[in-house]
Amino acid sequence: MCGIIGVVGRPATRGIPSGENLLGGLDAALDARPDLVVMAEAVRVVDDALRGTPGVRALIGGPDLVAGLTARLDQLDAFAATRESELDDNAGALSADDLETENARLIALKDVLWAIRHDRFRTAREVEALAGRHASPAALSAYLVAQQALSALDRLEVRGRDSAGIHLFVWNHDIDPSALEALLTSRTDPLFESGAVVATSGRAGQVLSFAYKQAAEIGELGDNTAALRSALAADDLFRRAVSSPDARVSLLGHTRWASVGIISEPNTHPLNSAESETSGGEVCPYVVAALNGDVDNHAELRLEHELRIPAAITTDAKVIPTITSRHLADGHDPVEAFRRTVSTFDGSVAIGAVSADDPETLMIALRGSGQGLYVGLADDCYVVASEPYGVVEETERYVRMDGEAGGEIIALRAERAGQLDGVRRWSYDGAEVPVTADDVTVAEVTTRDIDRGDAPHFLLKEISEAPSSFAKTLRGKIVTAANGSLRAHVGERALPERIVAALADGTIRRVRVIGQGTAAVAGQSTAQILDELTDAELDVDAITATELSGFHLRLDMSDTLAIAVSQSGTTTDTNRTVDLIRARGGMVIGIVNRRASDLVDKSDGVLYTSDGRDVEMSVASTKAFYAQVAAGALLACAIADAAGQGDPTRRSTLLASLRAMPDAMRSTLARRESIAEAARRVAPPKRYWAVVGNGPNKVAAEEVRIKLSELCYKSMACDSTEDKKHIDLSSEPLILVCAAGLEGSTADDVAKEVAIFRAHKATPVVFATEGETRFQAEAAILVP
Repeated sequence: MCGIIGVVGRPATRGIPSGENLLGGLDAALDARPDLVVMAEAVRVVDDALRGTPGVRALIGGPDLVAGLTARLDQLDAFAATRESELDDNAGALSADDLETENARLIALKDVLWAIRHDRFRTAREVEALAGRHASPAALSAYLVAQQALSALDRLEVRGRDSAGIHLFVWNHDIDPSALEALLTSRTDPLFESGAVVATSGRAGQVLSFAYKQAAEIGELGDNTAALRSALAADDLFRRAVSSPDARVSLLGHTRWASVGIISEPNTHPLNSAESETSGGEVCPYVVAALNGDVDNHAELRLEHELRIPAAITTDAKVIPTITSRHLADGHDPVEAFRRTVSTFDGSVAIGAVSADDPETLMIALRGSGQGLYVGLADDCYVVASEPYGVVEETERYVRMDGEAGGEIIALRAERAGQLDGVRRWSYDGAEVPVTADDVTVAEVTTRDIDRGDAPHFLLKEISEAPSSFAKTLRGKIVTAANGSLRAHVGERALPERIVAALADGTIRRVRVIGQGTAAVAGQSTAQILDELTDAELDVDAITATELSGFHLRLDMSDTLAIAVSQSGTTTDTNRTVDLIRARGGMVIGIVNRRASDLVDKSDGVLYTSDGRDVEMSVASTKAFYAQVAAGALLACAIADAAGQGDPTRRSTLLASLRAMPDAMRSTLARRESIAEAARRVAPPKRYWAVVGNGPNKVAAEEVRIKLSELCYKSMACDSTEDKKHIDLSSEPLILVCAAGLEGSTADDVAKEVAIFRAHKATPVVFATEGETRFQAEAAILVP
């Protein structure tokens, strides 16, 4: 789990946009109110004009222009906020499908408004801070490349932050070679640590190689890139080099979660091809590279090629530039040298490399599963990142590499930067695989979805957003009938008429709720609710997607409705099972949070969680899980209604409780300090942790186990409350007891179990309903 970033571009091919046109574009958007589609398109034109070097040059030093744009953005943001409030307050006036359509249009407008204010304005500010207000056009372009990379690294840090680095090649500079030699005296570093500079010659003439790195095992998100930014801004030699009128740059960057090699600056990527002593004393061509994944056979390759790598460099990534350099010395062109190198690697890898022989070509490779590389087609540049959220600040269009069909290699040429015809692709065996328009994907997220805001980390931000996600999932989908009772109205898009008919006439006799991980746990809640709301003739069960595809497929599944739960819609195991079910005649409804994702395309009906685009960045799912539970409860009510089964009064009561849930969640979050105090007091002394629950609380316990395992790196048991005393109380564990909502004799029984836990020196912490006093525990977390 690391992040690669690469940027290569060309001089701007369009002029600086005029202030008159920019302001006029936002005026046109204001005049188009309330037509959301026309408004969004007018704002998009302005956003596109403000991208790249032309946009930066328009904004830097133009405070009056920025003020004028900001005033108009304020008006447009106010309109969007009012429109969203109207949707919340009058959701019942629209059908569920119409509400979804209007919400999608509103999101499109909010996206482009956000992009101008938070992407374009911020980019100009940061470039100006790096380059200075009076920097030359060439310098602005160079520092823009650096800003694009640093901004992407900030987002990719969630993949690993124990070290980070950026490397820039600079060519076409006009520094006199004799003067340069003296300037480099203090910048030579055989370990290529931060501040190192290497001068080398290639087909592009004299090329300078600048490295900026930071390694720290402990720190906060953003610390590393702040250090890189500071080092770059203070580098007078770099500033002098890029101030040349014709200066050009390309960049390779990386943020790391160390797997091979200790956390240190010498091991921080990117690494160069310099060896402590090259074979025969010759100087090999100069290459820089970065790696995600592991080169499993790196030790064997070191011996095979007799690489002379300094002892302080222990990362497997060092073999990439050194072996590529050897192949270049043998006379191969850079792309072929790179291909020959990566094709010898064992393991799942994503790799980026640039050669001083051709700094205008960025080379990338992907093979195996678990890694990713995305090529963004931006304004006169290519932006490569390990995740889509690394490219979306600059462009919504990208080509996703496929490493699972034997591997792919791509070369990106600066002279065609941003254009599809500048992307050349080969398989690992050297056969060229043309890139076509069909390979281009339009991103379903923007930086608005992945902004951390003022939160110290994404987990806290996303927990805090959970009530809103829950409420948005319900919006417009609970309606009041003529008799005053409540009904779930999820719309034709979520519950197509043919599925309604099959439920009504009994064709559908089985419902299977599938997913993996957290989504599977949310599916358990859906199945429990649906099973309670329907009669015995509808067979309802929750099962992981892999278990269903491996052991429970039947040749004829035309009597089966599958509810597939997935946060992203790209979960391979779930999507494969959906394909198998549909191939056997079954029908599928997807619960998913991404429009146009794979699961959406595969499903007969789709119920979006939240607003269909509520991205979750933290590893531990929070708001996505709660929104999936809300969507599952809605869908269960709608299915029971369509099947004509169960008690309408019970469904109405459940729907009323769903409406009240966001406020209850906010009330619980307000108790953060008292919960934290309990955690500080009881958790650290206990080596072993466990979670227990009964009925619906068992579903909660399963999810708590997953969250704590992901966040605390502990292996934890999850059991039914009564079973715990028969299993492993001898370990004297911390036991989290999920007991909210229990009443009567059931609550009495659980209270007895808690007493048994204490008698065996365990430490029970009970989650119970406000006002509950029967549980004698080390700590009681009371919730609405």
